[in-house]
Amino acid sequence: MSLPDPAPSRTAVSLARGVSATGWYIASSMVFFLLGTLFVWAVHVLLAEAGGRRPLLVIGVGVGSALVLAATAILLARYRRDGDLDERDRTPGLGRFVSVPVLAGVAGAVLLALAAGSPLLGASLAGSVLCLVRWGPGIRWRGVILLEVGLVCLWFLERATSATAGETFLISFFAIMLPPAQALSLWSWDVVLELDRARHVEARLAAVQERLRLASDLHDLQGHHLQVIALQLELAERMIERDPDAAADQIRLARASVDEARDGTRALAGRFRGVPLPDELANAADLMRAAGLTVSLDVDPGAASAPADLLGPVVRESTTNILKHGGGRWARLGLHLQGSAWRLVVANDPGSGSAIGAGAGLEGIAQRVAVVGGDATSRQDAERFELVVTVPARGEGGAR
Repeated sequence: MSLPDPAPSRTAVSLARGVSATGWYIASSMVFFLLGTLFVWAVHVLLAEAGGRRPLLVIGVGVGSALVLAATAILLARYRRDGDLDERDRTPGLGRFVSVPVLAGVAGAVLLALAAGSPLLGASLAGSVLCLVRWGPGIRWRGVILLEVGLVCLWFLERATSATAGETFLISFFAIMLPPAQALSLWSWDVVLELDRARHVEARLAAVQERLRLASDLHDLQGHHLQVIALQLELAERMIERDPDAAADQIRLARASVDEARDGTRALAGRFRGVPLPDELANAADLMRAAGLTVSLDVDPGAASAPADLLGPVVRESTTNILKHGGGRWARLGLHLQGSAWRLVVANDPGSGSAIGAGAGLEGIAQRVAVVGGDATSRQDAERFELVVTVPARGEGGAR
């Protein structure tokens, strides 16, 4: 049986961080583009008005800009959250639009339009706010195209009625380009999230493929030996009356076949468990991140020499307990060499109603590591559950 390439496991954490960083970069660029648009329009409005209305304009521009920015930040966070949900789990269609952030953003756009005396600005900002709502496939771009046609028409109307049309070309350009820029950024964000989902699916398929490969090898190995044993015992049964010595030889051969089957199964299991412990920990962290937990991973540089046959099952058991019984929001994984022993620490927040630590898993872990002179302790309070497993390093205490 060929072992899976460990490279994906080593890069899983960096890929997950890259997806998160890309999301922050896209969201930040959208907010900064909006800030730039609001800034140039605010400067234009305040410089154009030097009379008694200026204090009212400052208040109107400030309040309107704050509403639009706050609505944008909230809707971006909601857009990212909904990206991890199935369509049936998301807010229903009408509820996405009739919500406080959307209404506040549109109100801010109207206030800025009144302060600037520009329907073009109000329509652009209202459209950019509505872009941040998760529309159905293809609907957002159709809406943006129609909005762009309307914005261009408003631009020509304002040019025809404004005495300073030439001076407002640049700020009008900012307003016209805002909705398509926001829509393009959200499209790139959706592509990144889809690629991230595909990466998780690939990881799950690789795990399933490896299990199927193990099952196939185990079937071939055991099937062969069981067939040989069955034939040897059948011969012994037929010969036991007329030739007891020959029957005894067949029984001895059958017992030898049993030993071969046991040794082959042990070797096969050892090859399957032969994943280096740093990769095992990286896989566990990636799996918990895929489940929505915030995970920190702290692994000793020399952890590849740690006893994976002892600590690998502990990592898998702990990961299963956190995902199945944890109910919290974060987890910590750490592995360090302290003196002549490896120290594995797994911690998480239990969450309300958590059943972690209530089963027989911890007892099984303690029995497993006690065989080689190791130790397993756990402690739990309202905010933290922690499991600490210590085992001798290779060559110490008989660890094999």
